Amino acid sequence: MTLKNKPNELYITRIYNAPVKMVWDAWTDPEQVKQWWGPRGFTLTTHSKELKAGGRWIYTMHGPDGVDYPNNTLYHEVETYRKLVYDHGANENQPALFKVTVYFSEEKGKTKMDMTMSLETAEAAEQIKKFIKQAGGHSTWDRLAEYVDKKTTGIDKFVINRSFKVNVETLYNVWTQPEHICQWLAPTGFNMTYLNSEIKAGSTVRYYMDGPNGLRMYGRAHYIELKKPEKIVYTQVFTDANDQISRHPHAPTWPETMLTTIELAQEDELHTRVTITWEVYGQATQVERETFASARAGMTQGWTGSFDKLENYLDSKK
Repeated sequence: MTLKNKPNELYITRIYNAPVKMVWDAWTDPEQVKQWWGPRGFTLTTHSKELKAGGRWIYTMHGPDGVDYPNNTLYHEVETYRKLVYDHGANENQPALFKVTVYFSEEKGKTKMDMTMSLETAEAAEQIKKFIKQAGGHSTWDRLAEYVDKKTTGIDKFVINRSFKVNVETLYNVWTQPEHICQWLAPTGFNMTYLNSEIKAGSTVRYYMDGPNGLRMYGRAHYIELKKPEKIVYTQVFTDANDQISRHPHAPTWPETMLTTIELAQEDELHTRVTITWEVYGQATQVERETFASARAGMTQGWTGSFDKLENYLDSKK
């Protein structure tokens, strides 16, 4: 594990369920990169691309609000299947915002992506960090995970990551102990109550969430795998008050059963990364699968709200 602590640098690490060549091609092939580059809701037009040292990638990102963002990327280093170094954020009206160094390495058939964003000062790094979070920029790397996973498995999945300033054992506990979970997991504006609370492999727990205007939603989670402190897998369904399977009150075509996989990884001595993967579980109609595949923006908003609550909850315990 590499200690990363330069105040003028920002770091991102991701593990992709695909070989290095597939991930590299997804990064460098204009036809593939347009499928995932940019925050959720953005699209991409590449005007020209020379993938070599001294070459440029000239493209425009199109925001969901209709605003265009021109970019002129200058490559400094290109080592096929291993490394990219380039300037990011430049266009005809402004210089580059920062320099990016990305390493790609294979680990047991998967790809580890290590990215460093280097800025002039610690203050500039803090400003860019806030901007990326506000713009949803981290969802770019979640979209890449979804893209390569779909190429590998043919299955639509939703992926979201977040790093927390806490060790992996603590984060595992707040994901597996109901007295902690109910403090943060429910969507913003909701409160969560467990009806039974033994979380272990093979166990089933029931709960309800109270929301605005007297809305109460019941649910049930069945835990398939708990591998402390790095992995949690469970299925989840909506139920009525009598524990009979029902549907989301505001989304009747939402799939009946969802599979949630939570992976925890210590990034450095201070931070732990959480990777959430959501997918349809069991039988589902085409309409239900399409509902899931088209709802990633809403899922991002929901999980982001829960992550914000978790961050505040962890801060309150320090």
